[in-house]
Amino acid sequence: MTQGALIKVGMADLQVTSGGGVLKTTGLGSCVGVTLYDPKTKTAGMAHIMLPDSSIAREGVLNKAKYADTAIPEMVEQMVRLGASVPRMVAKLAGGAQMFAFNAVHDSMRIGPRNAEACKEQLMRLAIPVVAEDTGGSVGRTIEFYADRGLLVVRTVQQGVKEL
Repeated sequence: MTQGALIKVGMADLQVTSGGGVLKTTGLGSCVGVTLYDPKTKTAGMAHIMLPDSSIAREGVLNKAKYADTAIPEMVEQMVRLGASVPRMVAKLAGGAQMFAFNAVHDSMRIGPRNAEACKEQLMRLAIPVVAEDTGGSVGRTIEFYADRGLLVVRTVQQGVKEL
C-alpha cells in the first residue's frame, strides 16, 4: 500500500490498511464513521456504520460492517491480523447527525445519536479510547483518515474543514 493510496469506504462497509494510505467515506448523515489507529504500526481502519445493533437485522447474510456491535469488533480483528495491538489503538468518530427534525422525541427517530452512543459503547467494551470526535448536530460529513499520521479530516458544507 503506497503512502497516498486512496481507499474508499462505502456505506455499510469497512476497510483496513497498514503502512499508509488515506481511508475516505462520504455521505455521513446519521451514519457514523469510526476510525481506529495503532500509531506504532501505522495500521488503520475505517467503518461506515449505518445502525446501532445487529439484532434488528433482516437480511439473509449479515453485513457485519453495517452495525456498530459487529463492525467495530470485525475491524479490530482485521487490524490485529495486520500487526496492530488493541492496547495501542485509539478511536476517532464523526457523523451521527440528527438529519431531520421531529416533533416527537421518539427513540426510533434518534438514529444518529443512537449510532454514536452504540459506537462508544463498543469501544469502551474493547478498552479503546475515543481521542477525538465530531458527532451530532444536523450536518452531513465527509471524512478522510491519513494512516501515515493518524489524522482525521472532517469536511462539512456548513462548517468547512476540521482536523482531529
